[in-house]
Amino acid sequence: QVRLEESGGGSVQAGGSLTLSCAASGDTQSFGCVAWFRQVPGKKREGIASIYRGGNRYYAASVEGRFTISYIRASHTTELVIDNLKPEDSGEYYCAAVNNWQVAPCSDLEESGYFYWGQGTQVTVSS
Repeated sequence: QVRLEESGGGSVQAGGSLTLSCAASGDTQSFGCVAWFRQVPGKKREGIASIYRGGNRYYAASVEGRFTISYIRASHTTELVIDNLKPEDSGEYYCAAVNNWQVAPCSDLEESGYFYWGQGTQVTVSS
């Protein structure tokens, strides 16, 4: 049974930084891509960043270099660091993973490419 659990969300001031964590348990060796998505009310989930088997990283064009995804192998944790937070970064952040080794889910950053999902962690950025 694969489980993804996000943490690290909260209410922060614009300009600050935040680190979101996604702790994975279960058959993590089967993971190809692990990604972070963001969802705001009334919109579909938007792919933000992904990492392929702890190595290659992919980012959405809208990220503007302020987001960094990384994988801590020892704890099977995928982190997303957000620097210079902006109000438009607010939303529910979800961690997602897929148990095949195709690269496409990473590069496409589409919701349909992922099978496992966490429950989400809320980020609210105030100006």
